[in-house]
Amino acid sequence: MGRQMLAQVFSAALLGIEALQITVEVDLAAGLPQTVVVGLADTAVQESRERVKAAIRNAGFAYPQRKVVVNLAPADLRKEGPSFDLAIALGILAASGQLDPRLLDKFLFIGELSLEGTLKPVRGALPVADGAQKLGFKGVVLPRTNASEAAVIEEIAVYGLESLAQVVEFLATPERFTPAQTLPPEEPLFLGLDLADVKGQSVGKRALEVAAAGGHNLLLVGPPGTGKTMLARRLPSILPPLSRAEALQVTKVYSVAGLLKQRGHLLTERPFRAPHHSASAAALVGGGSYPRPGEVSLAHGGVLFLDEAPEFRHEVLECLRQPLEDGEVLISRTRQQVVFPARTSVVLSANPCPCGPKPRPGSLTPVCVCSPQARQRYWNRLSGPILDRIDLQVQVENLKPDELTQTNRAEPSARVRERVLRAREQQLLRFQGQDITCNAQMQTRHLREYCGLDASSLALLQMAIQRLGMTARSYDRILKVSRTLADLARCEMIQVSHIAEAIQYRSLDREGNLLAG
Repeated sequence: MGRQMLAQVFSAALLGIEALQITVEVDLAAGLPQTVVVGLADTAVQESRERVKAAIRNAGFAYPQRKVVVNLAPADLRKEGPSFDLAIALGILAASGQLDPRLLDKFLFIGELSLEGTLKPVRGALPVADGAQKLGFKGVVLPRTNASEAAVIEEIAVYGLESLAQVVEFLATPERFTPAQTLPPEEPLFLGLDLADVKGQSVGKRALEVAAAGGHNLLLVGPPGTGKTMLARRLPSILPPLSRAEALQVTKVYSVAGLLKQRGHLLTERPFRAPHHSASAAALVGGGSYPRPGEVSLAHGGVLFLDEAPEFRHEVLECLRQPLEDGEVLISRTRQQVVFPARTSVVLSANPCPCGPKPRPGSLTPVCVCSPQARQRYWNRLSGPILDRIDLQVQVENLKPDELTQTNRAEPSARVRERVLRAREQQLLRFQGQDITCNAQMQTRHLREYCGLDASSLALLQMAIQRLGMTARSYDRILKVSRTLADLARCEMIQVSHIAEAIQYRSLDREGNLLAG
């Protein structure tokens, strides 16, 4: 420990849902005993000086009585959180001659240290393991609590250890330790939710099936108690299962968000997120000084349900424009840009007006007591550009007495899901080798190639555009939905009936229809 030494250890920082390699360099120099951390580190990283010092001593090692300089490279990338504790501690031990530096080259290390030297869990273990594998490391060393999560990446050895002392023991005799194994897939989340439980609402159920088959966004409009929320919550029960690539990306988002600490396995069910209408823009789309994924990214691959959508603040809803169009969230900061995936099916529900009209006794017709100005203000919170991005706009009516009292169960989700799966398989074959997987993701070039219309279909669509005053984006939505309807019917070509049904799902585009009492 008497001579100046330099050591380097490899760790990782998160940028979105990807991990970037961080080289932790430790230098021992002559001077007054102190520890300096450089490399654009936040407060939590700066505080690692005291955590690491106590952990090294309590683990039975000696802390060098020299000037210790810790550099986190690259220096222009902001580092946050306590996940660098383990790498810094190992670098100090190697620089002070208590650990052979040559043992550190093949592994990537992350983990927070307690004062007694035990390893505590950190966020982002899964993307770190995935990044380490792509960078060519032999293995990843991290807290035992994170091990089964990181072991989802089967191509790299993952070692979950309990303490700093055990990590040093592992580096000396790695053959004595067995790589971690991932846990079995979790139980399905939506076993108890079935479309068979929903009485009536044939139009709403059909729209739900179309949305699931093509990955479309959906707006349900109707009085309170008509079953809008009940329908929306059953959408995941008819969606196809996640592919491994999709499941890995969804699990990465939850890992970065710190929501996998008690779930060390690959998420196989499509997520369903339903934020409260008081949610902020950052909560909905992500943000913060160190960006975190928001609800739209946590719903990636699944469903984002905004109940009573007009009750959300207007500026919050407007933040959904880019995610709905691009399938991702771009968060810009002074020194970096972070991208989170956000390819989700968005389901909005809304009352026809602020009062939530209810039928009079003896009548099924809802009675509204709102003024036209109040209804206008209510619906103005859903701007035209937002409504343009909603493929299916459906009116949900009150149930009739015979529907309400029926005892026969409706068609179950399993049967609907079979039709959805067949339609999705057709789309996967159609888009094979391209960067899209379902009809809702088609761009203009795809519409030209896959949505050709015969003369009668084109004439019907032109007439609808003229009468409803549709935008170019609405026109594209009709073509996409028509393509999905054709897939559900197992038709190669889009037919007039498909165009007609797709136009019905744009009925709210008609001027003044949203405000009708």
